[in-house]
Amino acid sequence: MTEKYSAKIVSLNEDKIGTAAHGTATFEIENDVMKIHISMKDTPKNTQHWEHFHGFPDGKEAQIATKAQDANGDGFVDLPETEPVSGTTMVPFDAAPHDMNVPNDTYPVSDANGSFEYEKEVPLDKLKAKFKEVFGTDDLELDKRVIYVHGVPDDLDLPDTIAGAVGHYDQHVTLPIAVGKIVKD
Repeated sequence: MTEKYSAKIVSLNEDKIGTAAHGTATFEIENDVMKIHISMKDTPKNTQHWEHFHGFPDGKEAQIATKAQDANGDGFVDLPETEPVSGTTMVPFDAAPHDMNVPNDTYPVSDANGSFEYEKEVPLDKLKAKFKEVFGTDDLELDKRVIYVHGVPDDLDLPDTIAGAVGHYDQHVTLPIAVGKIVKD
């Protein structure tokens, strides 16, 4: 039996970053493989874009962040401001999602037009084992998750009020640029 999920990805922070990123994501689970396909357009060009699904480990339903989550009024919704409605970063869409190693340089890079495609087949047994190790359950509950796409160029002027550095990666890497609610098809 095949399970299918999808997300319509809409822009976030578009008025501040100068581009309205948008796209789609599909997740198809069959046998012991999850096939992921993410297609994005109008992202900041020639930029690496971290992308993940976020959610709540307790199974609470995650919602997408909107401008309403700009708690400090700086005009940006940064990574920490998404957490009350979207939960924590869970699974990265990088070279090895099943390793759940979020901070790394193996995420897609947009082309000169601001577009990118991400396709990956993930061994479900390895992903579920790592998910259980980190979050205490092996139930991915995709229909309770949201997908985020992050990343703006290093030369974009960001105010000091933007938070969200992860390791040695600064706010340019983690600033959300698009978000979508994952639904079961």
